[in-house]
Amino acid sequence: MAKSYEASGVNLEAGYEVVSRIKKHVASTNRLGCMGNIGAFGGMFDLGSLGYKHPILVSGTDGVGTKLKIAFALDKHDTIGIDAVAMCVNDVLAQGAEPLVFLDYVAVGKNHPEVVEAIVAGVAEGCRQAGCALVGGETAEMPGMYDEDDYDIAGFTVGAVEKDNLIDCSKVKVGDVIVGIASSGVHSNGFSLVRKIVADNNLDLNSKLEETGDQTLGEMLLTPTKIYCKQVHDVLKEVDVHGIAHITGGGFDENIPRILKEGQGVEVKEGSWEILPVFRLLEKYGKVPHREMFNIFNMGIGMVLAVNEEDAPKVVEILTNAGEKASVIGKIVEGNGVTIK
Repeated sequence: MAKSYEASGVNLEAGYEVVSRIKKHVASTNRLGCMGNIGAFGGMFDLGSLGYKHPILVSGTDGVGTKLKIAFALDKHDTIGIDAVAMCVNDVLAQGAEPLVFLDYVAVGKNHPEVVEAIVAGVAEGCRQAGCALVGGETAEMPGMYDEDDYDIAGFTVGAVEKDNLIDCSKVKVGDVIVGIASSGVHSNGFSLVRKIVADNNLDLNSKLEETGDQTLGEMLLTPTKIYCKQVHDVLKEVDVHGIAHITGGGFDENIPRILKEGQGVEVKEGSWEILPVFRLLEKYGKVPHREMFNIFNMGIGMVLAVNEEDAPKVVEILTNAGEKASVIGKIVEGNGVTIK
């Protein structure tokens, strides 16, 4: 027992307990290519075992943002790790990559092993959904930097794609249609505004409102970010996808143009998908202008695929068979920016 270190606020024994608690969660994410065990200084992966001819590595890193404040308020920590994985793997998916490995970083004010285990259990669940392995991570106890019951989490992923299958959006053209895949809710963006709306209206996270149905407001807001990897790869196996956009911070206006060339814009037809009740709630209580909502939130669409018009029915069919809600929500046109019709 390092008594001097413990006196400064760092409990090494709690750190050892965390490692013991999370081993089973880490092991549940093993996949072809995994090497070594938790506890090594570096996470290892045998890329050669996957049979790529000319692999391109695609990396992504992200955090969960102030959605964590909702988890703190509800003392619910078992889904926030899914968000951390989703925000990373959905980004590398936009280049057509298969996520292979994931690493997490959790910084805590005080090491509560049961809380850290819940966080990592969520990370492991996200990795299983994405088909990637949790090969390492770090838990840092940082008294004085964070309050005792606060923490932050960030993640990092590496994926791979055959060079010939890399989606670099060079094929996107005027006349392509946009297939949107439904989101599960707010995902992990815009929560600074979400929390302001909740505070300004004195909304109780444990209450049920007209828009929340059988859920409490807090449960609705904590709904984990949807992970699209396996479903979209089902599409990529059968359809020539020209571009993929992950609808994150900045909503439609910032993210869809990232797949467009100069002189291209996109027309989106509102009403071609369901705008989830949570966005109606935020718009109403926050008095946010309707068009501005599309520049902040995903509005019920978490990912879009640009494809030839004749391929769109097949894309929708594949996604529907995978259990997703998908529909044609717009088209690529001459111009620039995003127009909501």
